[in-house]
Amino acid sequence: MTTSSHDGRRGRVAGLDGLRGLAALYVVVNHIFERAFPGYPADHAPFWAAGFIYGRFAVVVFIVLSGLSLALAPARDGWRLDGVARFARRRAWRILPAYWAALAFSLAVAWLILPPPGEAVPDLHSVAANALLVQNVFPAATPNRSFWSIAIEAQLYVLFPLLLLVVRRRGAVVMAAAVTLLVALVGIAVPHIARLDAFATQSPPDLAALFALGMVAAGIVAAGERRRSWPWAWFALAAAAPVLATIWWQGSVWTLDSLLWVDIALGPAIACLLAALVTGRPALLVRLLDTRPLRSLGLSSYSLYLTHGPIVVVLYEKVVAGRVGHGGPSFLLALAVVVPATVLFARAFAAVFEIPFQRHRGWPPALRAAVRAVSRRRRGESGRPAPTYSQGAAS
Repeated sequence: MTTSSHDGRRGRVAGLDGLRGLAALYVVVNHIFERAFPGYPADHAPFWAAGFIYGRFAVVVFIVLSGLSLALAPARDGWRLDGVARFARRRAWRILPAYWAALAFSLAVAWLILPPPGEAVPDLHSVAANALLVQNVFPAATPNRSFWSIAIEAQLYVLFPLLLLVVRRRGAVVMAAAVTLLVALVGIAVPHIARLDAFATQSPPDLAALFALGMVAAGIVAAGERRRSWPWAWFALAAAAPVLATIWWQGSVWTLDSLLWVDIALGPAIACLLAALVTGRPALLVRLLDTRPLRSLGLSSYSLYLTHGPIVVVLYEKVVAGRVGHGGPSFLLALAVVVPATVLFARAFAAVFEIPFQRHRGWPPALRAAVRAVSRRRRGESGRPAPTYSQGAAS
């Protein structure tokens, strides 16, 4: 990620954290929307709130952004990964501590207060499937409806080294085209094969194409100045305009029933937008996304995504429901109550379960030394002879 909005080749990319934070906040508002305006996929909200029914589009942003973020460093190094095992360890270190803590929190809420609407109380099968990030392969009652995309993203990490190999041998565009073609073939077959339809519902294949598009966008860091100077933001607008116009014309029912194709259609627009941000343009948008409030929101966006679901359910049912009129009034009240609560909780959660693991890419030296010392003492290697026991003592 780039430290300068004008140099996407090293450091932190200005604007990406802000975009990630806005996408996470949009998911929160979407889940409030679904509580206040039931009837999905039909949209019964007034025009000023209607757009919040499309929470899936935030996931589109997350997945393209994930592909880009992971591929930035390899793109600078000839599309080579600095060791598959090291990559796996770093990804696990980054996502699992916060995810498992959020799973424990979600289970506690589901067991002690209220499970997600329409879901059974989680059982041991639910715990195992969610803990192992295979809930999309082995469906189970979920304590948190946001977890589905984390499982798929983790599985895309497994494919990432293979995708990089294809990029090195055939190029990024060929890799993305091949993945998209495979996804399109699955999409064509889905309506005709019941089992495939069920699997595609749990594991939307279009996310693989979006991830691949993000990897293509990462290639901008190694591109020449001529390509970096292309009007990527305008390309993004041109790619998004016909898709958004179709969504507006067809309405929510058609759009939400056609998500595989709509997601793929939106992917190039998001990829071009990210390429624009990596090159530091448009400067005004980069500065806006890199303001302190949005950057701060982005730094806890993963925690916000992981933990907001149970909070939305509990606060809506216990605080909002029945106190004002259904629909617009309850939506506005829930926004005022739930959004601050979820953001503040996410910041505190991130401070404990996310940020320390970002700052330390492994166990801190002092902690490692303490663990080793304990291990040596247990093995009798601390300078004192190990205790001996008679053969029958343990019995």
